[in-house]
Amino acid sequence: MDLTLTHSFVTVAQAGSITDAAEQLGVTQSALSRRIQQYEEQLGAQLLSRSRKGIELTDIGRLALTEGQRLLSTFAKLKEEIALHQGLEGGTVRIGGGATAVSFVLPPAIAAFQQAHPKILFQLKEAGSSEIADDVVNGRLELGIVTLPLQSRELEVQSLTNDDIVLVARNDHPLAKRKSINAQALAAQGFVSFEADTALRNLIDNAVRNIGVEINVVMELRSIPSILRMVATTGHLAFVSRMALRDQSDIVEIKVKGLSIHRRLAVVSRRNTELSAAAAAFAGELTRQ
Repeated sequence: MDLTLTHSFVTVAQAGSITDAAEQLGVTQSALSRRIQQYEEQLGAQLLSRSRKGIELTDIGRLALTEGQRLLSTFAKLKEEIALHQGLEGGTVRIGGGATAVSFVLPPAIAAFQQAHPKILFQLKEAGSSEIADDVVNGRLELGIVTLPLQSRELEVQSLTNDDIVLVARNDHPLAKRKSINAQALAAQGFVSFEADTALRNLIDNAVRNIGVEINVVMELRSIPSILRMVATTGHLAFVSRMALRDQSDIVEIKVKGLSIHRRLAVVSRRNTELSAAAAAFAGELTRQ
Protein backbone atom coordinates (compact mmCIF):
# COMPACT_ATOMS: atom_id res chain seq x y z
CA MET A 1 0.00 0.00 0.00
CA ASP A 2 1.24 3.49 -0.90
CA LEU A 3 1.40 5.49 2.32
CA THR A 4 1.42 8.72 0.30
CA LEU A 5 -2.08 7.86 -0.85
CA THR A 6 -3.07 6.92 2.69
CA HIS A 7 -1.78 10.23 4.01
CA SER A 8 -3.60 12.11 1.26
CA PHE A 9 -6.89 10.38 2.05
CA VAL A 10 -6.56 10.97 5.81
CA THR A 11 -5.78 14.66 5.20
CA VAL A 12 -8.84 15.07 2.97
CA ALA A 13 -11.07 13.26 5.48
CA GLN A 14 -9.88 15.42 8.35
CA ALA A 15 -10.01 18.69 6.37
CA GLY A 16 -13.46 17.99 4.97
CA SER A 17 -12.61 19.34 1.52
CA ILE A 18 -10.25 18.71 -1.37
CA THR A 19 -9.39 22.41 -1.53
CA ASP A 20 -8.23 22.71 2.09
CA ALA A 21 -6.42 19.37 2.01
CA ALA A 22 -4.59 20.26 -1.20
CA GLU A 23 -3.41 23.48 0.38
CA GLN A 24 -2.17 21.61 3.46
CA LEU A 25 -0.33 19.05 1.33
CA GLY A 26 1.07 21.57 -1.13
CA VAL A 27 -0.38 19.87 -4.22
CA THR A 28 -2.99 20.84 -6.79
CA GLN A 29 -6.61 19.88 -6.32
CA SER A 30 -6.56 17.77 -9.48
CA ALA A 31 -3.46 15.87 -8.32
CA LEU A 32 -5.04 15.23 -4.94
CA SER A 33 -8.28 14.06 -6.57
CA ARG A 34 -6.29 11.55 -8.62
CA ARG A 35 -4.62 10.27 -5.46
CA ILE A 36 -8.00 9.71 -3.81
CA GLN A 37 -9.24 7.91 -6.92
CA GLN A 38 -6.14 5.67 -6.93
CA TYR A 39 -6.61 4.95 -3.24
CA GLU A 40 -10.23 3.96 -3.78
CA GLU A 41 -9.16 1.70 -6.65
CA GLN A 42 -6.56 0.02 -4.44
CA LEU A 43 -9.11 -0.62 -1.70
CA GLY A 44 -11.91 -1.48 -4.11
CA ALA A 45 -14.51 0.79 -2.53
CA GLN A 46 -15.81 4.35 -2.57
CA LEU A 47 -14.48 6.22 0.44
CA LEU A 48 -15.79 9.75 -0.10
CA SER A 49 -18.97 11.31 -1.37
CA ARG A 50 -19.62 14.94 -2.23
CA SER A 51 -22.44 16.98 -0.71
CA ARG A 52 -23.40 20.61 -0.32
CA LYS A 53 -21.44 20.62 2.92
CA GLY A 54 -18.30 19.39 1.15
CA ILE A 55 -16.65 15.98 1.40
CA GLU A 56 -18.35 13.30 3.48
CA LEU A 57 -17.05 9.86 4.40
CA THR A 58 -18.94 6.75 3.38
CA ASP A 59 -19.32 3.96 5.95
CA ILE A 60 -16.29 2.22 4.43
CA GLY A 61 -14.53 5.58 4.33
CA ARG A 62 -14.88 5.93 8.08
CA LEU A 63 -13.35 2.49 8.52
CA ALA A 64 -10.54 3.41 6.12
CA LEU A 65 -9.89 6.63 8.05
CA THR A 66 -9.46 4.80 11.36
CA GLU A 67 -7.18 2.16 9.86
CA GLY A 68 -5.31 4.75 7.78
CA GLN A 69 -4.54 6.84 10.84
CA ARG A 70 -3.32 3.70 12.59
CA LEU A 71 -1.08 2.80 9.65
CA LEU A 72 0.44 6.27 9.51
CA SER A 73 0.99 6.30 13.25
CA THR A 74 2.65 2.87 13.15
CA PHE A 75 4.91 3.91 10.27
CA ALA A 76 5.87 7.16 12.00
CA LYS A 77 6.67 5.27 15.18
CA LEU A 78 8.79 2.78 13.22
CA LYS A 79 10.81 5.59 11.68
CA GLU A 80 11.12 7.20 15.08
CA GLU A 81 12.29 3.99 16.74
CA ILE A 82 14.92 3.40 14.07
CA ALA A 83 16.25 6.93 14.52
CA LEU A 84 16.14 6.82 18.28
CA HIS A 85 18.02 3.55 18.53
CA GLN A 86 20.98 5.60 17.36
CA GLY A 87 20.73 7.78 20.45
CA LEU A 88 19.16 11.13 21.23
CA GLU A 89 20.32 12.81 18.04
CA GLY A 90 16.79 12.78 16.67
CA GLY A 91 13.29 11.55 17.29
CA THR A 92 9.99 12.78 18.66
CA VAL A 93 8.41 12.99 22.09
CA ARG A 94 4.62 12.67 21.84
CA ILE A 95 3.17 13.98 25.08
CA GLY A 96 -0.10 15.44 26.27
CA GLY A 97 -1.56 17.05 29.34
CA GLY A 98 -4.16 19.39 30.71
CA ALA A 99 -4.10 23.17 30.66
CA THR A 100 -1.72 23.51 33.62
CA ALA A 101 0.72 20.95 32.26
CA VAL A 102 0.83 22.38 28.75
CA SER A 103 0.99 26.00 29.88
CA PHE A 104 3.28 25.83 32.91
CA VAL A 105 4.82 22.40 33.61
CA LEU A 106 6.03 21.39 30.15
CA PRO A 107 7.43 24.63 28.64
CA PRO A 108 10.39 25.04 31.05
CA ALA A 109 11.03 21.28 31.07
CA ILE A 110 11.07 21.11 27.27
CA ALA A 111 13.28 24.20 27.02
CA ALA A 112 15.84 22.67 29.39
CA PHE A 113 15.71 19.29 27.63
CA GLN A 114 16.17 20.79 24.17
CA GLN A 115 19.24 22.67 25.29
CA ALA A 116 20.92 19.31 25.73
CA HIS A 117 19.10 17.59 22.84
CA PRO A 118 18.23 20.30 20.29
CA LYS A 119 17.17 17.88 17.54
CA ILE A 120 14.37 16.27 19.54
CA LEU A 121 10.92 17.25 18.25
CA PHE A 122 8.06 17.64 20.73
CA GLN A 123 4.44 17.04 19.71
CA LEU A 124 2.06 18.34 22.40
CA LYS A 125 -1.64 17.77 22.88
CA GLU A 126 -3.80 19.67 25.35
CA ALA A 127 -6.86 17.83 26.64
CA GLY A 128 -8.48 16.59 29.84
CA SER A 129 -6.86 13.86 31.91
CA SER A 130 -9.23 11.10 30.79
CA GLU A 131 -8.62 11.84 27.10
CA ILE A 132 -4.86 12.03 27.60
CA ALA A 133 -4.85 8.74 29.51
CA ASP A 134 -6.88 7.10 26.74
CA ASP A 135 -4.45 8.40 24.11
CA VAL A 136 -1.53 6.90 26.04
CA VAL A 137 -3.28 3.55 26.43
CA ASN A 138 -4.05 3.45 22.70
CA GLY A 139 -0.56 4.50 21.62
CA ARG A 140 -1.45 7.91 20.22
CA LEU A 141 0.78 9.47 22.87
CA GLU A 142 3.80 7.99 24.62
CA LEU A 143 3.55 10.18 27.71
CA GLY A 144 0.81 12.06 29.49
CA ILE A 145 0.56 14.37 32.48
CA VAL A 146 -2.69 13.73 34.31
CA THR A 147 -4.50 14.47 37.54
CA LEU A 148 -4.53 11.71 40.16
CA PRO A 149 -6.27 9.50 41.11
CA LEU A 150 -6.42 7.63 37.82
CA GLN A 151 -8.25 4.36 37.38
CA SER A 152 -6.32 2.35 34.78
CA ARG A 153 -4.37 -0.86 35.11
CA GLU A 154 -2.89 -0.28 31.67
CA LEU A 155 -0.77 2.69 32.71
CA GLU A 156 2.50 3.13 34.56
CA VAL A 157 2.12 6.10 36.91
CA GLN A 158 4.98 8.25 38.24
CA SER A 159 4.12 11.01 40.69
CA LEU A 160 5.25 14.42 39.44
CA THR A 161 4.23 17.46 41.50
CA ASN A 162 1.62 18.99 43.78
CA ASP A 163 -0.60 21.67 42.33
CA ASP A 164 -2.52 24.24 44.40
CA ILE A 165 -5.74 25.56 42.88
CA VAL A 166 -6.54 29.10 43.99
CA LEU A 167 -9.17 31.78 43.47
CA VAL A 168 -7.99 34.66 41.27
CA ALA A 169 -9.38 38.04 40.28
CA ARG A 170 -8.37 41.20 38.48
CA ASN A 171 -6.31 43.33 40.86
CA ASP A 172 -8.97 46.06 40.96
CA HIS A 173 -11.82 43.68 41.81
CA PRO A 174 -13.58 44.64 45.09
CA LEU A 175 -12.82 41.25 46.65
CA ALA A 176 -9.13 41.56 45.77
CA LYS A 177 -8.71 44.28 48.39
CA ARG A 178 -9.46 41.88 51.24
CA LYS A 179 -6.90 39.64 52.92
CA SER A 180 -9.44 36.80 52.84
CA ILE A 181 -13.13 36.33 52.10
CA ASN A 182 -15.95 34.11 53.32
CA ALA A 183 -17.07 31.37 50.96
CA GLN A 184 -20.56 32.90 50.77
CA ALA A 185 -19.10 35.89 48.94
CA LEU A 186 -18.49 33.63 45.94
CA ALA A 187 -22.18 33.02 45.32
CA ALA A 188 -22.78 36.54 43.98
CA GLN A 189 -19.89 36.39 41.49
CA GLY A 190 -19.57 35.27 37.87
CA PHE A 191 -16.88 32.67 37.15
CA VAL A 192 -14.75 31.77 34.16
CA SER A 193 -14.13 28.04 34.50
CA PHE A 194 -12.61 25.03 32.84
CA GLU A 195 -14.72 22.85 30.57
CA ALA A 196 -17.32 20.68 32.30
CA ASP A 197 -16.55 17.06 33.17
CA THR A 198 -12.77 17.52 33.14
CA ALA A 199 -10.83 16.25 36.15
CA LEU A 200 -9.85 19.75 37.28
CA ARG A 201 -13.35 21.20 36.86
CA ASN A 202 -14.84 18.34 38.88
CA LEU A 203 -12.22 18.83 41.58
CA ILE A 204 -13.03 22.54 41.85
CA ASP A 205 -16.81 22.10 41.77
CA ASN A 206 -16.74 19.39 44.44
CA ALA A 207 -14.47 21.41 46.72
CA VAL A 208 -16.69 24.47 46.51
CA ARG A 209 -19.88 22.45 47.07
CA ASN A 210 -18.30 20.90 50.15
CA ILE A 211 -18.22 24.34 51.78
CA GLY A 212 -21.86 24.95 50.86
CA VAL A 213 -21.48 27.16 47.79
CA GLU A 214 -22.62 26.75 44.19
CA ILE A 215 -20.66 29.07 41.88
CA ASN A 216 -22.19 30.79 38.85
CA VAL A 217 -20.15 29.73 35.80
CA VAL A 218 -20.72 32.21 32.97
CA MET A 219 -17.96 31.02 30.63
CA GLU A 220 -16.07 27.75 30.01
CA LEU A 221 -12.62 27.58 28.45
CA ARG A 222 -9.86 25.00 28.19
CA SER A 223 -6.76 27.21 28.10
CA ILE A 224 -5.42 28.82 31.27
CA PRO A 225 -4.00 31.84 29.40
CA SER A 226 -7.47 32.34 27.88
CA ILE A 227 -9.10 32.08 31.30
CA LEU A 228 -6.68 34.63 32.77
CA ARG A 229 -7.29 36.95 29.84
CA MET A 230 -11.04 36.74 30.42
CA VAL A 231 -10.57 37.42 34.14
CA ALA A 232 -8.51 40.50 33.28
CA THR A 233 -10.97 41.83 30.70
CA THR A 234 -14.37 40.87 32.12
CA GLY A 235 -13.73 41.17 35.84
CA HIS A 236 -15.09 37.69 36.53
CA LEU A 237 -13.37 35.33 38.99
CA ALA A 238 -11.71 31.98 38.29
CA PHE A 239 -10.04 29.05 39.98
CA VAL A 240 -6.67 28.20 38.42
CA SER A 241 -3.35 26.66 39.34
CA ARG A 242 -1.16 28.91 41.47
CA MET A 243 1.52 28.27 38.83
CA ALA A 244 -0.50 30.49 36.50
CA LEU A 245 0.14 33.56 38.66
CA ARG A 246 3.83 33.71 37.77
CA ASP A 247 4.59 36.95 35.93
CA GLN A 248 0.97 38.14 36.27
CA SER A 249 0.77 41.82 37.17
CA ASP A 250 -2.98 42.36 36.76
CA ILE A 251 -4.23 39.12 38.36
CA VAL A 252 -4.08 38.38 42.10
CA GLU A 253 -4.89 35.46 44.38
CA ILE A 254 -7.77 35.75 46.85
CA LYS A 255 -7.78 33.53 49.91
CA VAL A 256 -11.12 31.88 50.74
CA LYS A 257 -11.72 30.90 54.36
CA GLY A 258 -12.23 27.19 54.79
CA LEU A 259 -11.36 26.38 51.17
CA SER A 260 -8.23 24.51 50.16
CA ILE A 261 -7.96 22.79 46.77
CA HIS A 262 -4.98 20.60 45.93
CA ARG A 263 -4.24 17.92 43.40
CA ARG A 264 -1.36 15.65 42.45
CA LEU A 265 -0.07 15.53 38.90
CA ALA A 266 1.61 12.42 37.51
CA VAL A 267 3.40 11.26 34.37
CA VAL A 268 1.83 8.21 32.75
CA SER A 269 2.99 5.80 30.07
CA ARG A 270 1.57 2.55 28.73
CA ARG A 271 2.38 -0.45 30.91
CA ASN A 272 4.67 -3.14 29.46
CA THR A 273 5.57 -0.93 26.50
CA GLU A 274 9.11 0.31 25.91
CA LEU A 275 9.32 4.06 25.45
CA SER A 276 11.36 5.57 22.66
CA ALA A 277 14.77 6.77 23.81
CA ALA A 278 13.70 10.42 23.60
CA ALA A 279 10.47 9.88 25.55
CA ALA A 280 12.21 7.78 28.21
CA ALA A 281 14.90 10.42 28.67
CA PHE A 282 12.35 13.23 28.92
CA ALA A 283 10.19 11.32 31.37
CA GLY A 284 13.25 10.82 33.52
CA GLU A 285 14.01 14.52 33.46
CA LEU A 286 10.44 15.39 34.39
CA THR A 287 10.29 13.11 37.41
CA ARG A 288 13.72 14.24 38.65
CA GLN A 289 12.73 17.90 38.81
